[in-house]
Amino acid sequence: MSDMITADLVDLDLSADTKEAAARSLAERMVAQGRVTDLEGFLADVAAREAQMPTGLDGGIGIPHCRSAHVTEPTLAFGRSASGIDFGAADGPADLVFLIAAPVGADDAHLTILSSLARQLMNADFTSALRSAADAGEAAALIRGEEAQAEETPREVSGASAESAELSVPGGTGGTGGTDGTGTGAASVSRRGAAESGFDDSAVTPAAASAGVTAVSGADAPDAPADERPFRIVAVTSCPTGIAHTYMAAESLENAGREAGVELVVETQGSAGFTRLDPAVIKAADGVIFAHDVPVRDKDRFAGKPTVDVGVKAGISRPADLIAEVRERAARGEVTAGAPAAAGTPVERAGDSGDGYGTKLRKWLMSGVSYMVPFVAAGGLLIALGFAIGGWEIDKAPSVMDHFTWTQIDSWAALLFQIGGVSFRFLVPVLAGYIAYGMADRPGLVPGFVGGSIALTINAGFLGGLAAGLIAGGVVMAIQKVHIPAPLRGIMPVVVIPLISSAIVGFLMFVVIGKPIAEAQQGMTDWLNGLTGTNAVLLGALLGLMMCFDLGGPVNKVAYTFATAGIAVADPSDSAMKIMAAVMAAGMVPPLAMALATTVRSKLFTETERENGKAAWVLGASFISEGAIPFAAADPLRVIPSSMVGGAITGALAMAFDTTLRAPHGGVFVVPLIGNPMLYLVAIAAGVGVTTALVVLLKGLRKPATGTASADPTASTEAGSTQTEQQPVAA
Repeated sequence: MSDMITADLVDLDLSADTKEAAARSLAERMVAQGRVTDLEGFLADVAAREAQMPTGLDGGIGIPHCRSAHVTEPTLAFGRSASGIDFGAADGPADLVFLIAAPVGADDAHLTILSSLARQLMNADFTSALRSAADAGEAAALIRGEEAQAEETPREVSGASAESAELSVPGGTGGTGGTDGTGTGAASVSRRGAAESGFDDSAVTPAAASAGVTAVSGADAPDAPADERPFRIVAVTSCPTGIAHTYMAAESLENAGREAGVELVVETQGSAGFTRLDPAVIKAADGVIFAHDVPVRDKDRFAGKPTVDVGVKAGISRPADLIAEVRERAARGEVTAGAPAAAGTPVERAGDSGDGYGTKLRKWLMSGVSYMVPFVAAGGLLIALGFAIGGWEIDKAPSVMDHFTWTQIDSWAALLFQIGGVSFRFLVPVLAGYIAYGMADRPGLVPGFVGGSIALTINAGFLGGLAAGLIAGGVVMAIQKVHIPAPLRGIMPVVVIPLISSAIVGFLMFVVIGKPIAEAQQGMTDWLNGLTGTNAVLLGALLGLMMCFDLGGPVNKVAYTFATAGIAVADPSDSAMKIMAAVMAAGMVPPLAMALATTVRSKLFTETERENGKAAWVLGASFISEGAIPFAAADPLRVIPSSMVGGAITGALAMAFDTTLRAPHGGVFVVPLIGNPMLYLVAIAAGVGVTTALVVLLKGLRKPATGTASADPTASTEAGSTQTEQQPVAA
């Protein structure tokens, strides 16, 4: 903690009147200390996190925080306001403001120490001491925990145990930072909670202790009769950042549990990762509390128990109410449903519970596409290799079951082609099956695959697969809402749901909507085949824009899926192969351009970005658009528009040059399989050149951030640090 805050990072007379001004004032101190490389970029990440959920807490506390590519090391800045600043807390303005800055990829020990501040903010003694601190040095020492070295006895409100050495813990009384940087303070919290709540302290496992959870063996306390022991609760806390609210909610719930006389064990799913509660602890629990703003990981572990599910701030502000509510539900016998229902669908497990229908629809479709793409890549490349080895007539070769000669190259080419063809025939069924899976979990797989196979049978193609998947998922979801007598529930997922849903989906696909969809599919194919001249060039430019817009995200996947659907047939048209060529060429542009830019104007990029640029050469050449994500994340307003311009030019030129591609992946490694390969490379080179020029120009025009100090002129202010996410991490 001593490295995280100094007197220079403390302002006891914070004069800001808004949360934005407060964050700027404290962030400027971080910039002056070399802790933040780009003031405006960092403040944008703070604002993005603030937009997700206000960071004001009851008790006059504001705790703006984020992970950012512009932070060089974990840092705390503290400000004290006489008039108070509105951070959105229910009880009014905050007079204590903590700005927490964590770099992307901060190590677990640092994140653990940061989380201990969050726990310590629940200690009234700590906040009172900060309000009365006479100077910046005293306040910094309080936060570092230096005054706590003389206090070797545990405090009831602090969460530290007697056997824990109170080093590197804010205020000396938190419970997550250990002296060795391994999080031993978290183990202290767990042991304290175990001892005070009646758990067998000897049953705390090292792995669980290091992660801040109490693991109880199934041999001792869990077997005690319920009427002879306190009520037992397991809880999970998590927030978008996993630094502050996650641990504050945990501390608040633990304190309330002790006051209520219940045994309460918390699993904190924070930025430093998490260790699952021992299954014996969950089994022995009488109730469950979820206080979270991101999906609870492995939620199905807690199925079949009385459950209260709220946002993380409720865990901080009203923990006693949550404990009372879960006890009331237990008394009424309310429990969650079985594992599939409790776990939610795959889309719900990966997204936000408050997603609207449009967002869910997109995620359902992307679920199907994500499972389909490996079949596309494997099948398409095998088919392309078959053509490359055996020539364009290899598709007329007899089945290798009937004719295969080990010493003939044509037999091997036919084998590759036919294996690829089998893989391709899975595309539509897999697409439909996993769209339904995203909607209704495993019960959706059978009707989804059946509907997708029917779409293939009636030549409804890609559009038919989309419709079949959505129908199958909807039918299963409707069946699951019907109240079923308890004796019949066991056969529902194995017999009843597959039977009824497959029959309904099959009827609809064969008799009702299959023919119109097949006609629409044929109409789209005919339209593509008729594209020539300007229309084809415009389509290539549009696809290029889409491929470079989000670099592997949903828009990129829509363009890629559109292209692969066209070639996922036994005999794709020239237009379909032109579209595939344009899409792959455009997708190669962003990473190659970033690699070239870091080579020709290295001073505009940080050392980390220059290293990423070396990897981007290989990623771009392999048609992995995600190779440009670190650059786009650090500087999206310059990198993404530049990439889109270059991608549009490449896509348009690829179509204008009549280049074709049968393989759905491979980058430069499948250039021998491309029609007009030299012109194809010219199109890619043109787009790369344009994107590189635009990025260099725009970055060269950017003014350095005021107050940034760096001995390395190539670092700090030009582009910020990089990260490996698709977006700057402000969560």
